[in-house]
Amino acid sequence: MKRPELSFATPRKLPKPSSVKGRVVVLDVAFASEASGGGFEKITKPFIVGLGPRLAAWVDHHDHQLHAQYKSDDRFVLATKREHGACPEMITPELCARIGAVDTIVCHVDFDGLCSAAKWMRDGVEPYPGADDDARAIDTRLGTPSPTARRFDRAIRARPRDPALLGLVVRHLASGLADDALWRDIDAAGAELEAVERTTSELARGYRRIDVPKPRFAACTSIAFLEVPPGKRARYDKTTLLLLGQERASVALLLDNDTLTLAAPFDSGLNFLEMLGLSGGMPTLVSVQKERLYDALEALGVSRSDVDAMR
Repeated sequence: MKRPELSFATPRKLPKPSSVKGRVVVLDVAFASEASGGGFEKITKPFIVGLGPRLAAWVDHHDHQLHAQYKSDDRFVLATKREHGACPEMITPELCARIGAVDTIVCHVDFDGLCSAAKWMRDGVEPYPGADDDARAIDTRLGTPSPTARRFDRAIRARPRDPALLGLVVRHLASGLADDALWRDIDAAGAELEAVERTTSELARGYRRIDVPKPRFAACTSIAFLEVPPGKRARYDKTTLLLLGQERASVALLLDNDTLTLAAPFDSGLNFLEMLGLSGGMPTLVSVQKERLYDALEALGVSRSDVDAMR
């Protein structure tokens, strides 16, 4: 049987419906929120409408208020991040059999999404034993992924916009890691992350910690704040930088050019979506326009004077 074509996407950037062939399944791509420069109405909905009956299924595990609108449409298999920490565990042999053959897989550009695509190609069977657990560990940052998953993850983070590499990762996973020769290019990409990690560690030294004297949330007693210096051109790993911030405080806030990102541990219980009035995404990891800096920090219990003192 011919394998489906791959199309790589993010919630903010979906392919044009006319560019994807035949029946389409969408995996691990969240419904866009207001923070995505247009939100659901301008990004996600036109894609759904444009595909029409060609949309075979949409499988995702990111919170969104509009999931309820699609509850009666059995093409949409939607959950929250708390219900499913990663998408591959939602892709079962029963689901693949119910949906049937597809011509194109649209998937997210991280290990979670690529593993989901490979598992779909394998009719709901894990690419290797423990792959579902690895995807959950990487996506939630809880637990320790296997050495196999770390090799994939490092390559993906080194070249997240390289469709050739992303396709190679899916191919290797879909084959059940049958061809050891494919590791050569994957490991070569992963090695490129070392320079990025050095830059990330250097940036992390600029975090400033502020204690929250009267916390509004038990899980937020301190904040690590970092503003990336204007004109910083060397690549850094945003995920790692946020994790390094969380090692210093309850919540990490990263301001880079026009974007403010808030991050907390997956199991913290914090919900930045509710806090900032956003319709969807990951409750403990959100990005908004920098103009919302004061809103975000004040919502966490930080006074405006303390905010100014951090900058």
